[in-house]
Amino acid sequence: MNTRLLQQARALDIDEQIELVEAIWDGIVSRGAVPALTEAQGTELDRRRVDHLANPDDVVPWSEVKAGALDKIRL
Repeated sequence: MNTRLLQQARALDIDEQIELVEAIWDGIVSRGAVPALTEAQGTELDRRRVDHLANPDDVVPWSEVKAGALDKIRL
């Protein structure tokens, strides 16, 4: 890893760091890269799928999830 580049990224404020990470990730995805899931991630996705199929009405709308998350990070 380029340590000079990493130091420059760390000098950015948090919002700029997040924006940089998002831009890098978008570039990776746009080139068709699909990172492999870990075994634990695959197992968790399988568990959630089975749970959803067994309980399709047990869901929380995205708007509620997002609002709750935003409430938690607001000071």
